[in-house]
Amino acid sequence: MKVKILTKLRLYSELIRLEKPIGIYLLLWPTLWALTIAGEGSPDGWILFVFISGVFLMRSAGCAINDYADRKIDLYVERTKNRPLTSGRMTSNEALWVFGVLCLIAFALVLSLNAFTIALSIGGVLLTASYPFMKRYHYLPQVHLGAAFGWAVPMAFAAQIEAVPKQGWLLYVATIVWTTAYDTMYGMADREEDLKLGMKSTAILFGEYDRAIIGLLQGLFILTLWLVGIDLEFSSIYFYALLLAATFLAYEQLLIVYRVPEYCFNAFLHNHWVGAIVFFGIIGHYYWT
Repeated sequence: MKVKILTKLRLYSELIRLEKPIGIYLLLWPTLWALTIAGEGSPDGWILFVFISGVFLMRSAGCAINDYADRKIDLYVERTKNRPLTSGRMTSNEALWVFGVLCLIAFALVLSLNAFTIALSIGGVLLTASYPFMKRYHYLPQVHLGAAFGWAVPMAFAAQIEAVPKQGWLLYVATIVWTTAYDTMYGMADREEDLKLGMKSTAILFGEYDRAIIGLLQGLFILTLWLVGIDLEFSSIYFYALLLAATFLAYEQLLIVYRVPEYCFNAFLHNHWVGAIVFFGIIGHYYWT
């Protein structure tokens, strides 16, 4: 009995990618940007706990519903063919239960916050639940993912100050643009298999212009964050951080220059450091100037 329970727990940890936390990091950084700015360097402790927990829960729920949506196609992709659901080690109903339970726990935490944040959280669940199905219907699922990943930004402002100011929406746009750029790199790694399966992505849509458009998106990301800093009268340490982040983004362009799938995937992973640099630039403004 004990062995069976442990086996199930291992399967659930595989389902929610517990051993691959990159998705948690990429969702966490914009959340921390927003919470830190909304709290002027000192966000409320309980709100911080709710959002960090929510990042883990909703990213995990997103993985579960993603595997449910892709259960019939993951078998034909080398990178995903051994996932618990597509390999037959877990049932579709189990994945749906995991998704539902994780969403309910996250919603229970949000219920401790104000009404505006609770209302916004419904949009977050809808974006998370619908994203995995979008690559069957249009070529912009990466934009949809950006909208889902960035939704924590307006929620963070709503929780902290019960409003979403202009800077909050600028951060939301920056997150959408950034996510679209790095997830297109991810899509470049899977492009050939997606084409065979009839799936859609920005990597397929952009075609031979993929690197150029990613570069434009990266530039727009830095520009939007620069506008946030100007609007909030941030100190020079924040802008130096943006310069460093831009350097990291330029390095990612070098990684994808020959469109080698492994290097494209590494460029995607590299964005964790970009998010961290921006966060420490924000922290630096509040604590080191």
